[in-house]
Amino acid sequence: MMTDPIADMITRIRNEVIIKRTALTMPSTKIKYNIAKCLQREGFLTDVRQEEGSVCPTLHLRINYGPNGENVINEISRVSKPGRRVYKSIEDVKQVKSGLGIYILTTSKGILSDREARKENVGGELLIKVL
Repeated sequence: MMTDPIADMITRIRNEVIIKRTALTMPSTKIKYNIAKCLQREGFLTDVRQEEGSVCPTLHLRINYGPNGENVINEISRVSKPGRRVYKSIEDVKQVKSGLGIYILTTSKGILSDREARKENVGGELLIKVL
């Protein structure tokens, strides 16, 4: 049993970025898929596919790199943890590095980036910080 599947997903992405690998496969859940789609909308991932398997669904991700091979994801970390949840209203969510990074929030309208949450004017639980 895995205690924190979101932290596992973040660690897998971080490890793949360190070794400059583009393709990544992991067990899929609904929240992991929605986080990956949010990262794709923000340009950190190029492709997100969910494949139904016989035992459990699999999530296939392709990590985006710059035109000269530079990292698009420089830092990815978990903000809200199972032992310490962090909730913020949208007015309290600051921009990450003057808009160069994003926060991923779980809101009443689904999993959104901080930019999308500002447009929808909803706050929620801060899940991930990406630079």
